[in-house]
Formats: sequence, C-alpha cells, structure tokens
Amino acid sequence: MPITYRPGAVQDSALVFEIFYRAIMDLGQRTGAMPISGGDDPQVVRNLWARRKSMFEHIARTASAFWVAELDGTPIGYARAIRRGGMQELTEFFVIPGVQSSGVGQELFRRTFPEDGGFHRSIIATLDERALIRYLKAGMVGRFPIKYFSREPELLVVDADLEIERLELTPGVVEAINRVDRELLGHERLEDHRWLLSDRDGFVYKRGGGIVGYGYVGEVSGPYALLERKDIPVVLSHAESYACGKWDRFGVEVPLVNRSAIQHLLARGFRMDSFTAIFTSDKDFGDFERYIFFGPLFMM
Repeated sequence: MPITYRPGAVQDSALVFEIFYRAIMDLGQRTGAMPISGGDDPQVVRNLWARRKSMFEHIARTASAFWVAELDGTPIGYARAIRRGGMQELTEFFVIPGVQSSGVGQELFRRTFPEDGGFHRSIIATLDERALIRYLKAGMVGRFPIKYFSREPELLVVDADLEIERLELTPGVVEAINRVDRELLGHERLEDHRWLLSDRDGFVYKRGGGIVGYGYVGEVSGPYALLERKDIPVVLSHAESYACGKWDRFGVEVPLVNRSAIQHLLARGFRMDSFTAIFTSDKDFGDFERYIFFGPLFMM
C-alpha cells in the first residue's frame, strides 16, 4: 500500500511521542551522543512521556501545521510547525528508522514547512546530517549551537538590585513580557507563556518598578529573557537557589553566543551535555546574548 498523509491532532500526542523517541534514540546511536540518558530503560521512557505529555499537547493545540505519515495504517513519521507573530518554526520532524531517506521526510517537510513570504523561518536542529542538508537546501543558515548545562543545585546568596516576583499574567505583566519578547525575539508568544506558567514556576525581574525580564524554573527550566546582559548571572543564581531542595538537578539550554550565561555556569561548575543542537533560520534575527532557551528543545 502507498504511504498516506493525514492531519494530526491532540489525540495523536502519545503516538507521535513514540515516533520521536524511536527516531531520536536511533540518532543517538548513530552519532554517539545520547539525547536521552537511560533511554533504553522502559521506566525512563514512561517517565519521559509523563513529563513531555503537556508540551506535546500544547504544540498540537497551537500548531500551524501537523502531519502524520502512515504505511498500511501504521504511523511512521510526523512533522509540526508553529507560527508566532511573523515567525514560522518547525518544532518537530521525525521519521522512524527503516523508512528514513525514502521520500517520507521530503513530503512531510513540504506539507508542514512551506516557504511563505510573510514569515521568517527557524528550526532548532539536531546534528542529523540528512535533516541538516534538507534545512540548508530550504534556505536555513546555522546561527549557533545550543548546549545543555546542569548540576546539582545549591543555595546561593543573590545580591543585586533586581526585584524578583512570581509571574502572574495580569494585563500589565503581559504587556511587559510581550515587549521583552519583541525586543529579543522579534515576536510575541502569549500562548506559550500561558502553557509555560502551567508547567513550571514563572518569575518577573524588576528594576525601579519596571519589568526588565522574565524566567521559568522547574524540573525542566527556561526560558529566560533579560533586557540587560548583566542580569543573567543574578537570574541564574536565583533559579538555581529556587531549585535547591525541589529537584535533584538544575539545568538550562544555552545558546553558545550567550557569554554571560556561559561564564557564570562554568564558574559554578555546571557540566555541559554531549548532545548538541543548532539554531537555524532563513534570516538573522533576535538577540540571543540576552536569552536562554527552554527545555526540552522543541521551540524557541
């Protein structure tokens, strides 16, 4: 039977997670950089799905395109994209081992991530050379790598002129975080902030009564967005202290152009994971020296 393609839905979340898991574990075996520690343990996989379920459902609900490929009624691949303001981002693009390089990926990519003159495009990519070649042919350019830094959290003394308050999406706070996102990323994403606040603990950082940034801390942390680079070590120290006693590890997904974050984390003894992602886009945009991504690395 021929391969067929159908629109995906929230109800497909567990199904596409299985495709993601099989594809990402295969990538780890081929590259020698395992993206999921202990990923061959069934209990680890069950725990991972429990943590990822909320994000998979959020992406499904807010996707601009979501396609599932099937062979004889069995799902073999999927791809999803989101649109936020003038930005279109490919969040996932996975095909199970054994049917990769068979044309399935090409069709999923064409359906999910079409060129659109009204949008600039971005992808957080793995080091899978076949996928990277496809992205490069589509006009993407590699901007910088992203690495995960983590350690057992410790309680730190945070001495700065920042006021740190819990984030509540009141009209004034929404206006402020939208302003931060426009300056650093070029677009607003209120739907993502609503989801983030349901998944982890949010904070706003103030100076002189005005909001100068925000951040989210949890078992999986980020994003962090600051109007001033000097505030990044303070914010990360607060986040690590907040995580102390709550979670065994504290970690962040750092663009390797963010000098302030890297210097702070290395001085604190954070370890850098072997898995590497690359931020790609068709246009140069954003200020990622003042931004830290959020895990897991599906969306900006």
